[in-house]
Amino acid sequence: PRDTTFVRKGVGRSSAPQLVCANVDVVLAVTTCGRDFNPRRLERYVAAIYGGGDTPVIVLNKTDLVDDIAGRVEAARDAAAGVAVVAMSALRDADLTPLAPYLAPGTTLALLGSSGVGKSTLVNRLLGEAAMATGDVRGGDEKGRHTTTQRVLHRAPGDVVVIDTPGMRELGLWRADEGLADTFPDVEAAAASCRFRDCRHDGEPGCGVAAAIEAGELDADRAASHRQLERELAREAIRDDARLARAREAEWKAVTRGMRTRRKLNRKLGLKDF
Repeated sequence: PRDTTFVRKGVGRSSAPQLVCANVDVVLAVTTCGRDFNPRRLERYVAAIYGGGDTPVIVLNKTDLVDDIAGRVEAARDAAAGVAVVAMSALRDADLTPLAPYLAPGTTLALLGSSGVGKSTLVNRLLGEAAMATGDVRGGDEKGRHTTTQRVLHRAPGDVVVIDTPGMRELGLWRADEGLADTFPDVEAAAASCRFRDCRHDGEPGCGVAAAIEAGELDADRAASHRQLERELAREAIRDDARLARAREAEWKAVTRGMRTRRKLNRKLGLKDF
């Protein structure tokens, strides 16, 4: 049975869910400290990870690309309150001490992140060998070239299982309402004081979120990110309901076709319908 799952919405126009991994103890959301660092993307990843019942850990890779590492760590912690943040360079660091708390015997790790953030390099360090191909870093955007094209499960030293996944160009949330609440407890707390239960936090009177932003208690960009993800989940829920309705309709049509076929055969054989 699947105790935990990491599921995303199918890419492109697909509304079907795509299972990425299951039964994982810790999910490492890997991103870069370089110019591609994006707190809003981290919020999306953490919401999806929480939504599947997994434990997220943010890995800020490529610390050698920036001088203000502390600033990156603070921004990541602001984006995901309560989530552990590890700053490291999989390419340059002498050891993996920052990840030691998540490498206990019997642990299963999954690495998720965009293309070029250094997941394959990190996997090689965890395995102690060059098991995964890695690409040269492009000077224009500080990204490594896309090298992993399929999900791969490895057994690392110390009885640790490591799952590497291809870089994600897009991550659509799938039934991650609880994950959204866990990722944005500050926004949820402010929303609890809204005058209207169906407040969309978009200019309505008595909006608790707007009041918290005005009072300097809540970051406006973070509130906007929450609103965007909330609307995305609502849209996908509607699409999913429509998809299920179409599936039920197709199933019922198949049943009625079978009934008609049986009646015709019974009449042909002179049998009674039951």
